[in-house]
Formats: sequence, C-alpha cells, structure tokens
Amino acid sequence: MLKVLQTRIHQPSIKRFPQNDVEWPERFRGRPTIDATKCPDGCRACADACPTDAIIFNGKATIDLGRCLFCQECVAACPEGAIQYTKDYRLSTRARQDLILHDNEMKLAQALDEKMRQLFGRSLKLRSVTAGSCNGCDLELQALNNVVFDMLRFGIDIVASPRHADGLIVTGPVSHNMAFALREAYAAVPEPKIVIAVGACALSGGPFRDLPEVHNGVDAFLPVDLYIAGCPPHPITILDGLLRLLGKLAKS
Repeated sequence: MLKVLQTRIHQPSIKRFPQNDVEWPERFRGRPTIDATKCPDGCRACADACPTDAIIFNGKATIDLGRCLFCQECVAACPEGAIQYTKDYRLSTRARQDLILHDNEMKLAQALDEKMRQLFGRSLKLRSVTAGSCNGCDLELQALNNVVFDMLRFGIDIVASPRHADGLIVTGPVSHNMAFALREAYAAVPEPKIVIAVGACALSGGPFRDLPEVHNGVDAFLPVDLYIAGCPPHPITILDGLLRLLGKLAKS
C-alpha cells in the first residue's frame, strides 16, 4: 500500500485542466505549421515525403490535419525547415473542412446548440466503437479514465451498451467487417445522439486510405459532430475536443 501511495504522489496531475498550463514532453507533437516564406518556388519535398498526402499545394502549401499522421517525414524532407510541429494540442473541429489549415489558422470546435448542451452538458455517456483501428487511439481513450485525466469529473463516461449512450465515439477507418456493426450501434443509440470521430483513421482512413478493405473514415456512414485529429491524439487533445463540444471551454 505504501508503494501505491508513493507512486501516486510522484504521478503528474492535471486535475485543474484546463486552467493550468501543461508541461509537454520533448517529443510531443502538436499542431504543425508551415512558414511559407521558407518554401522555395517549386519545392514539393514535404508533399512527396508525406505518406498520406496530407500536404496539399494549391498556390501554396496547406496541411490537412485529418490525414496527418504527425510522423515528421515532412520535417525531415524539407530542406529549409519550413515545417515545424508546435505544442498546440487543440486539434478538434466541428466540420471536416476546418481541419485543412490555411495560413496556419484553424477554426476550433464550437459548442453544440443550447438544447443539446442542456441534454448532454452535465452528463455525456458515449459508446466506444473500434472500427478496425490499430488500438492506438483506443489506448488514449482508455487513459482518459485514469487518475491523471479523469474525464468522469466532467460528467463524461464510456458505457457498455449503445442503448445507454448519448452517442458514439469511433476510432479506426471503418473496415468492411465493422461497417455493419457501426451502423447497428448507431441505430441503437436513442435520439438525439452525437458521433465523435477520433484519430486520422476515423477522419480520413489514415495510412489505410483508399484501400479496398476500408471506407476512409466514419463520415462515409454517419453524420459526425466532432472531428479530433491525431495519430493517435493525446488524451488532453481528446478531452479538449469533448469539453469544447459541451461548451465548457472558451472559444480560444
């Protein structure tokens, strides 16, 4: 028992999130940025190196966070160091197109309408559906239940049955084998309901995009209310998105 108490004392605590600042580890990769002034004309080294075509050239380079794996292949390939990953963990939006960064600006997720906030704002129950994921995102979701992140203190919980849920939180690119199960789980959730897509696979198919075995993400089947980017997204990134959806965070 003494060892358990000693371990808990030395564990990091962010119980005051989101009021306090988070000290990120050195290798943490948040929202990427592109310094257009460092991009040589005609250079596409970063785009050519990207395994998921997340970097798009349309006059100038933009990044689709819905496809980004945060692998840093673009950083290694860029001869001028134009691309850098910041410590900005805020990676959630309400619309898929808002994940495409223009001039490094991002429209963060807005809250549900007042009626939905009244229903879900104090108690949000979600059924987790693993739709063909590698389980990386699922492990981060599971971490939200530990003593460090403790999402239950915000009234957010994962439940065992879709019939007891207010919505689905989905990971994975939606494989053929899981498509039917995902539809059935959604149908079992009582109205009104929400859908949250977590991770690059659930947003776009991730590294499996356009393969014949997958459907390139959740919104090919269901209306998505919240997109959370990352591969996998950090637990604080997921929690930040959920709290923004419930109107518990400022718009900034």
